[in-house]
Amino acid sequence: MQVKVDDIQDYLIDASNLQGGHASKLFIPETREELSNVLRDANEQNIAVTISGSRTGTVGGAIPYGGYVVSLERFNKIISINDDSAVVEAGVILADFQKAVEAKGFFYPPDPTEWSCQIGGTVATNASGARSFKYGSTRNFVRRLEVILPDGDFLSIKRGEVFADANGTINLTTQSIKQLSFKVPTYDQPNVRKNTSGYFTSDKLDAIDLFIGSEGTLGVVYEIELGILPEAETFFSGIIFFQNERNLLDFVIEARNTSFANRISKIENQLDATFIEYFDENALKFITEKFPDVPSNAKGAIYFEQEATTATEDALLLQWNDLLEKYNADMERSWFTTNEQDRQKMRDFRHALPVSVNEWIVRHKQRKVGTDMAVSDEHFEHILKFYRTKLAEYNLQYVIFGHIGDNHLHVNILPKNAEEMTKAKFVYGRFIAQTLMLNGTVSAEHGIGKLKTNYLYAMMGERYLNEMAEIKKVLDKNGILGRGNLFEEKYIT
Repeated sequence: MQVKVDDIQDYLIDASNLQGGHASKLFIPETREELSNVLRDANEQNIAVTISGSRTGTVGGAIPYGGYVVSLERFNKIISINDDSAVVEAGVILADFQKAVEAKGFFYPPDPTEWSCQIGGTVATNASGARSFKYGSTRNFVRRLEVILPDGDFLSIKRGEVFADANGTINLTTQSIKQLSFKVPTYDQPNVRKNTSGYFTSDKLDAIDLFIGSEGTLGVVYEIELGILPEAETFFSGIIFFQNERNLLDFVIEARNTSFANRISKIENQLDATFIEYFDENALKFITEKFPDVPSNAKGAIYFEQEATTATEDALLLQWNDLLEKYNADMERSWFTTNEQDRQKMRDFRHALPVSVNEWIVRHKQRKVGTDMAVSDEHFEHILKFYRTKLAEYNLQYVIFGHIGDNHLHVNILPKNAEEMTKAKFVYGRFIAQTLMLNGTVSAEHGIGKLKTNYLYAMMGERYLNEMAEIKKVLDKNGILGRGNLFEEKYIT
């Protein structure tokens, strides 16, 4: 099971490009017993353990700084797919799971940009993506977790079975009948629809939700039961260009509010977007080489999708058409489709931007500075204006794109040299400060990892980080799991 040190190099990096990763041993267990033994031995020797998935994360969570690396790549079995749920091992690749589910006529909504991630990683980070606008994040679909604790003991957690009591205490019982008791955090969640900043909490917290999004710091998830949905009969999609951004923003507001209202009222066959994605003017210019039919005078674009049936498709298209005409969309040069081939072209358009950004970064031998903040509906236009004002003030090149339906945009700042990199980092700090003033979140979907611990501190402060640390001390007494993720070691030791 242990792998030669020569084979370890690929396990010391992830998509964050954080440097300096190192580890003494790499383990690739195949069974839960092997995994349990590795953790037990490490715990007895107080050796740090970093869990490795597909290493697609952007915040350095999978990069070890000493100790052991444990890869779950051989936990790759899809155990079952039934009428409304599926059971998988943690190392199953999301794209493979999506295909397997679709082959049986079902649908699993969470869709992070990188589909080569592992299901266990999506649970560890509470992954979301574009379709979270309608379906929410991974948390909404997790029904059961099988977990190995750092001491090697096993814990099975099923949704709806264990809740915090009236005093805010959760009591868990492990397979060996060990009793674990701890207080849930007392902080409020930020006023946003997407948040992956710290441990989740709520009134009468379901114990399973504490582990989802805990970034590998509380236990190792090796098996997961997920809810799945019947596959929609058909979809139609559009990439819509606007020559006036005020029109674009007003269109988004009405499309978003109408979608929410129709869901609440449960009126069938009405406008209800699966996702609403945004590209600013700079983003469109960035990909015109790959998509030359993008209108040269477009100030922005919206990419949306709607589920439908053959019976409702025409009526729904008419509703979207009326809304687009109301806000002066460039209908003649926009793209619409109801077939899978053209939908793939639109998905390629969506993914072309981050690819083009990365190519630009390689050419200029710099790193991008990318945001992951989100705010409430009422503060969205303010934060968008703030982004642009500061970027113009410091004369920095950038593109803005992402999940506008959830007020969660990615600003990619593109420094051309070391001086601009210094400016970009300063501006990023201003973005964080402004977001926190608006009761937003420092991380909407990428998590905290090792790169954003200072921002989590700014968001939560000493008191709440200590509350999180007290939970970890109960479940991971020696603090071996995910050292450096979420908070500094001093909070645990």
